[in-house]
Amino acid sequence: MLLRAFSLPLSLIVTAVFSCAYAPIAQAENVKIAFIDPLSGPFAPVGQNLLHSFQTIAELANQKKWGGDHTLEVVGFDNKGSPQESLIQLKSAIDQGYRYITQGNGSGVAIALLDAVNKHNERNPGKEVVFLNHSAGDPVLTNGKCSFWHFRFDAHSEMKMESLTTYMAKDPNIKKVYVIGQNYALGQEVSRTSRIYLARKRPDIQIVGDDLHPIGQVKDFSPYIAKIKASGADTVITANWGADLALLIKAAKDADLKANFYTYYAATTGVPTAMGAAGLDRVRYIANWNLNNETYAGKDIIHQFKKKYNDDYYAIAPYTIMAMMGKAFMESGSTDPLNVALAMEGMKVKSLNGEVDMRKSDHQAQQPLYIATWVKKNDTDVKFDQEGTGYGWRTNQKIDAYVAAQPTSCQMKRPN
Repeated sequence: MLLRAFSLPLSLIVTAVFSCAYAPIAQAENVKIAFIDPLSGPFAPVGQNLLHSFQTIAELANQKKWGGDHTLEVVGFDNKGSPQESLIQLKSAIDQGYRYITQGNGSGVAIALLDAVNKHNERNPGKEVVFLNHSAGDPVLTNGKCSFWHFRFDAHSEMKMESLTTYMAKDPNIKKVYVIGQNYALGQEVSRTSRIYLARKRPDIQIVGDDLHPIGQVKDFSPYIAKIKASGADTVITANWGADLALLIKAAKDADLKANFYTYYAATTGVPTAMGAAGLDRVRYIANWNLNNETYAGKDIIHQFKKKYNDDYYAIAPYTIMAMMGKAFMESGSTDPLNVALAMEGMKVKSLNGEVDMRKSDHQAQQPLYIATWVKKNDTDVKFDQEGTGYGWRTNQKIDAYVAAQPTSCQMKRPN
């Protein structure tokens, strides 16, 4: 009687076994990332370019199935460049179910977001949020303020300054340097480290000026350029970005300033047009990628982006982020933020600049860097110009990741 009560027809048993065998291990999900950056105001052109870059690479990742059957989607949240507005947009994204955010335009914003993400995650176990920092460069984010929930995919400002000043130290023509930057975390850090690194590597170089100006508020940089000319500086160091760098370069061009510029963000939207011919052989930048790299890696993406948006694809952080997230989905078998974060620790992926290693100790990406100079487009080493100017970036040096690496003071607390 007992056996008969629990017996089933053979056809039903076979169906049940095969249903279990072919059931997906994890249901495919569409993972949405909230892009919290300026989409209006003076820095909107940079924000729009980066949002389109993320969306382009998300489409590529989905087509290539980097995350298996899981897909990625990036949606813009306009923070207007404000830390306060960023916190409002973060809450809105979390309320809508977002578990991943990305931001990078402004270290002050990044610090505010990171503090808020940490508090949210402490108060809401099981509903954690991961912060994918695409370019906010203040070193504190992977040092004193490091967090298990934060991953930085760009080199921070000290990594860039270490490499940039090593390159500058080899030029005997550099005698007098003027430092100018936006008056917030990154600009202040560049002001400090440029002095320290140059004093160590070239003590004969004079720092003849050091200015910090309000971020996103200066419309006419001619008074600053007049001070630079009066100082006799032959070289300018700046980490300005967006409209602040474009207007600075324009004022230098209008005043016929002959000094060379060493920058972090001269490849970003609006700056190439502001430079034009005046920047020829005078403007250099350091970044984690150059369109005109040694193998032209990313050329198909550049062509596609230009065709779709009539704009330049110049930032590779979206590519690296999507590659690492897709690999984490596959390795962890999950899209849950905790599992993905654990999988990304120590992960290595191939990006457009070579191998990128997400250092476990502080979640700071270790990767090659490029130093490049603004020159005329040609058919050999500068096949891509920017913004239709007929000028582009020639690679001077590709710097190995271990050269740019910096120690960390991070004391990371990991989830139990």
